[in-house]
Parts: sequence; structure tokens; C-alpha cells
Amino acid sequence: MRGSESEVSEFLSTGIYRLSNFSGVFVDPVRLLNSSYSSHQVSSTAYYSRFFQSKQEQPRTTSRKKRKRAATSPPPLNQAELRHQEVRPVLVKAHESFLEATHLLSVLPTLRNTSENSNVSGVKQSLVQLGAVWQAPLFDITLKFHSNQAHPFDNGDVPTSFVDSKVLPIFNNLVANDTSYDVEAELLDSKYIIPRHSCFLMSDMVHINKLIPENSDCGFHLIVVDPPWENGSARQKSMYPTLPNKYFLSLPIKKLAHTEGAIVALWVTNREKLRSFVERELFAKWGVKHVATYYWLKVKADGSLISELDLFHHRPYECLLLGYCFGEAATSSQKTTFKTLRDDVIISIPGDYSRKPPLEELLKEYVPGSKPAKCIELFAREMAAGWTSWGNEPLHFQDSSYFIKGV
Repeated sequence: MRGSESEVSEFLSTGIYRLSNFSGVFVDPVRLLNSSYSSHQVSSTAYYSRFFQSKQEQPRTTSRKKRKRAATSPPPLNQAELRHQEVRPVLVKAHESFLEATHLLSVLPTLRNTSENSNVSGVKQSLVQLGAVWQAPLFDITLKFHSNQAHPFDNGDVPTSFVDSKVLPIFNNLVANDTSYDVEAELLDSKYIIPRHSCFLMSDMVHINKLIPENSDCGFHLIVVDPPWENGSARQKSMYPTLPNKYFLSLPIKKLAHTEGAIVALWVTNREKLRSFVERELFAKWGVKHVATYYWLKVKADGSLISELDLFHHRPYECLLLGYCFGEAATSSQKTTFKTLRDDVIISIPGDYSRKPPLEELLKEYVPGSKPAKCIELFAREMAAGWTSWGNEPLHFQDSSYFIKGV
């Protein structure tokens, strides 16, 4: 029996399980995210809203008979299929190693706690639509500091009953929680949870230059980018607005990178046109050297893949391209030597559509510079303690309905 009880116990504490006889990992994003909060927890019921079908729930059936399709010869292998065939043995081995961890598999159904009192079914305000109206510059967000939290301007003599608030413009303005606690925030009729020592800039691409440091010695060591690539499925489901590839060429990656260097982690889909664009144009424009690829393999609570591995249009994995980049003003003597990154596999049960697993714990040993590293996510829809988040809806998954109060 693989996957000892001690390894599972460590997983339940850290959210990371390292597979035996394989370099891949299984992660529980909820446990990783919870390390960012002091008085709240990410609701596992809300996070794992898919792929936890109970035994009583059976797939819907119809009385319509399936039409037989005429037998056709398989199409010739294109570049996308060649990439898939190259990585396929690695993904199969990773999944087999995962299925051998029987102690781990036994606790997967418990990752979603259905006893939690979570409500994410209500209609939430669209931050994208809110930022597009003419009144957007007039909207404010209120950060509330409660009695058990240190106010960012206090001198240590604040009475225990002290409650204060801070009102800031919500759009095109850097909003920060400088305390060591997560704080509650209010915007119109909605509430959000802001992690400790974190900040966000909610804006379009015109204002991203506000995040560029005065000199690259104050830049970022880890830059995660999750672009809204053109995606027919996202448009059809009205999940989020997408952008043409050319828009991403203007992202100031080198200006954001630290003089000592940065790891750039870029999420991409399996579309060959997109991979070719990144390899031939985007990384070169950003000044990024591609060094490794992580594959995010998606599974259900019973351990099976969310779809067939060879299903062309809905493969059960996404790619994370990893590269090195140095700040714009870096000289040859200032450039550090990076620890070698190699291809790897991340396995997890997916959350909501487009929600990615947290990366800091998986990459921190490779990130250059002093610790804790300065980290930023571009096109963020979620925040983390110590991170800077930028996009037109970085508060999307910070809505209070995705959390439960107390620890």
C-alpha cells in the first residue's frame, strides 16, 4: 500500500503531497490558500464546486439513440499532437504514481467539506462591468480593521475595542492591506476578504505602469501571468472577457523584474497557435528565456482524470511555461545564477472555471533573491498574502461568499 499515513498527515497539514518514484506533486489548493488568512478560511465547498459527484448522482441519460459515425482514418499528426505525444508518457506515469498512493486517494473525498455553511450561488456584481461605467472613478472600497488587528498607523496603544476603517478609490489605485491580518472590505453591497501584507491594482492595461518600481532593485522575483487568451469556450460561457494575443506583447515584464532576476510563470492552453506565438514572439519580446514546463493534470475526487487523456479539444491538462528574466537595468555582474528548473507535473482537483492552483510553495526554492520573495500576479482573479495582484477583477475570488469565518 503506497502513501503512508505519515505522508498523508503531512499533506493534510501543508496541502502538498510529493509522489513516490516520480517528481510530481498532488496539491490541495484550499490548504495552500488558507495559509494567507488569519481569521478566515477558503470554503472547500465553494472551491470544489465541480468534480465531486456523489455516488447517488448519476449522469443524465437521454432516450435518443446515438448515431453511428462513419469510420474515418486518423488525421496526420500536427505540431499540437506531436507535443501531446511527447508529454503523454510523462503524464501517464504521473497519474499511475498518483493512483498508487492509496492512503492519499482515501482522503480525497474529504477535501470538500459539505458541512460548511457556504453560499456562492447568488449573483455577484461584475467588477469588469463596474469598472467600465462612467462612475467608476467615484467608487470607493472600505477596509475595516477590527479590534484584534493592528491598525497600519497605530503606535501599539490602540484600545482593544478600537475599530477603524480606511476608504480608498477602488479603480486605478493601489489598495494595500499593510497589517499582519486579513481584513474585510466593502464595495457597494458586496464584501471581500483581503489577505495580510497584500495589495492590488484593479485597472486595465493602460495603468499597469503604476506597478513598475523606480529601479529594478525593488522589482519582483516571481511574476505569474494568467492571460485571458482568446478562447471560444470562455466567450460562450461569458466567464470573462478575452484579448487578442498582440495585446500581451506590451506587458512590461522586464521593467517589473528584479535586478537579481525573476522567474516568469505563464499559463497557456494547449492550442498550437498560442504555444507558437509564445515561443516565437512573446517570450522574446519580454526578454524571457524558457527553461521548463509544468503540466497541471486535473483529476476528480475518485482519482480519475476529468476527461480522456487523448481527447483533442478537452485534454485534462494545462501548461505552465517557466522562464528566467532579469530587470531592465541589470548588468552582467548583477545577474545571478538560477537554480535549475526541470519539467514537472502538478496534480489537483480543479476549482471554478479558470481558477489555477497556487504556485508560491512549489516554486519558492527556485526563486532568486532574499526571502520572502516579492511576488506579483498579472491578470489575477485571486489574492495571496505578501503578493501584488493586478487585473480588471483581482477581487473576483475574494468575495466573502468564497470564505468561512474563523479558523
